[in-house]
Amino acid sequence: MTARDPDASLRQFGARRGQTIGLGRRALRGLYRGVVGGLIATAMMTLYRFPVFRALPPTADFWAKYVGGGDPEAYPGIGLILHVVYGGAAGGLFGVGISLVDFRSERQRDLGAIGLSLAYGLALSVFGTRVVFQHLLDEELEPAEALVFHVGHAIYGLTLGTWMTSRERSGDVYE
Repeated sequence: MTARDPDASLRQFGARRGQTIGLGRRALRGLYRGVVGGLIATAMMTLYRFPVFRALPPTADFWAKYVGGGDPEAYPGIGLILHVVYGGAAGGLFGVGISLVDFRSERQRDLGAIGLSLAYGLALSVFGTRVVFQHLLDEELEPAEALVFHVGHAIYGLTLGTWMTSRERSGDVYE
């Protein structure tokens, strides 16, 4: 019986066990930070859009059309919960992705993450208007509503990116 080399398959792809484990840990940390950042960013986006938009997130419409039936206003709690879940999941996806990018410096990482998170938030916004509203909900946003929708997602992206680049611990900020 021959001894099997557990690192043989890793060497085949030019990786070592430590690099692979380190990459996995980075991805898991990115997932965690992304989910938390996505939840915070969703709260910020919702705080911005609710008083201006004066409407539930489109998740209430989605729930009413595909699950519950009836009027979306009958599902404010479910609509908000789905909105928060989607925001956290989208943040987690971004967190994993950004954690795998190898920036050359801390400055590049900070600026890159903020720029990419803004683009990500706007991409989510375009997906929302083009796919969710137009194709899944058969609705069209008025120009003023679309503006608030897009600005809200820009706020989501910037908040998510800022969270992902923050490394401060409680009490360290002003020392």
